Amino acid sequence: MPKSRVISGLLVSALFMIVLLGCASTSTSSSTGEYLDDSVITTKVKALLVKDTALKAFQISVETYKGVVQLSGFVDSAKTRDKADFVARTVKGVKVVQNNLIVK
Repeated sequence: MPKSRVISGLLVSALFMIVLLGCASTSTSSSTGEYLDDSVITTKVKALLVKDTALKAFQISVETYKGVVQLSGFVDSAKTRDKADFVARTVKGVKVVQNNLIVK
């Protein structure tokens, strides 16, 4: 096999590895797939919170990172806080819910 083909093959392989490593997640960043999954989870949680008549009156912020959903904002009772927690946990893909809702 000619030397130039071997070098070309190695360069293509190296480039492919760099691309794959660039798409991998680390402890401080998400891969593209994880980011999209988190966006879908956030959207589904928000939709369910708005759909629930007891919860839609409150401004509840939802953020998701690697399947961990964080709820924040203010609610009127512990019962409402617990209900928002329950609703978030029902969404497929949610690993943990960090409920930072404050009863006001």
